[in-house]
Amino acid sequence: MIEKMSESEGKILGFKAVGTVTKADYKVLVPEVQTLIEKEGSIFMLLDLRQFKWEDIGAWMADMNFGRTYRDKIDKMAIVGDKTWEKWITILADPFYSKEARFFYSEDIDSAWKWLKE
Repeated sequence: MIEKMSESEGKILGFKAVGTVTKADYKVLVPEVQTLIEKEGSIFMLLDLRQFKWEDIGAWMADMNFGRTYRDKIDKMAIVGDKTWEKWITILADPFYSKEARFFYSEDIDSAWKWLKE
């Protein structure tokens, strides 16, 4: 499941991935991103992976399409998590999903929001 976070404001969108993410979950994320990009021109995003388990194959395809479609419109992406592989995903995803991406451990989520506001 993907949920929009209440801390989202201005041109900053935050989403929390919980459990297994499916292709249908992108129906939450994509319209929010598209609407804000149409309004602001470009955006900043936070993706909270602390409760994320996995993505099914349909979600992988939706994820790749998301990156291809919106990469040039996402100026900064903060990835928040606790696992080493999440940190590596941030490094690998950087050129495909945003102009700049950084990983933050769970205890640094406030720093992630602050970085997006800079």
